[in-house]
Amino acid sequence: MQSTVLTTVAATGFSVAFFHAAIPTHWLPFVLVSRAREWGRAKTLAVTMLAGLGHVALTSVLGLGIAWFGFKLEEKVEAFPWIVGGMLMTFALYYLWRQVTGRGICHHNPPGGQHHADEHCHEEKEHSHWQEELQDSPLVSRKAGEWTAISGLFVMLTLSPCEAFLGIYLSGVQFGWMGFWVLSAILAVATLAGMALFTWLALVGFDKFRLKRFERYEAGLLAAVFGILALVVMLIDHGHEH
Repeated sequence: MQSTVLTTVAATGFSVAFFHAAIPTHWLPFVLVSRAREWGRAKTLAVTMLAGLGHVALTSVLGLGIAWFGFKLEEKVEAFPWIVGGMLMTFALYYLWRQVTGRGICHHNPPGGQHHADEHCHEEKEHSHWQEELQDSPLVSRKAGEWTAISGLFVMLTLSPCEAFLGIYLSGVQFGWMGFWVLSAILAVATLAGMALFTWLALVGFDKFRLKRFERYEAGLLAAVFGILALVVMLIDHGHEH
């Protein structure tokens, strides 16, 4: 039963990390900076992977804190699975609120760029708001050095961890350290694979592939995922009691 549940959590974690990496904020800035600076595909993908590693590392560190706290709490609280289920349901309600109130997934602001109002996150323009955000950024300015662009992209993505995966770490507390390392590996593989794939697709000419529909409904999908995980965790514990 435990292996089945871990497989379910792992598969869910892979889906969350991969599709989160598919959001344009994780690859489009790299493509736009690459074009402005006339980078080759290999260099663009290398910079993308470097920033992805930073993104994964910070998310894993936060996940480590969640895991450690969860292990300590699990030792003292008998109804720990119900607490986890309740917290996952809170995540679900939070993302549902974001979806219902029309709040987009708008983060990773470029260093030095002009931050536009929230309406840019909701409008249905064919072009991305990133093209406007990057206009005044040193990331695309030839006056700024290559290191400015590379470090700027790295910091931009690293300091905005995959918040959706933190709930996956929470659901994996019941599997101990093995669960943490398995989920961390899944986070790394799914995130880097997603970023590499969509960056490469854009570089070879799939410019219009922006996943706008998914981006618009990402919060709602995450609400469903965390709601289902919450029910799975609580139903399994209920089954163990009987």
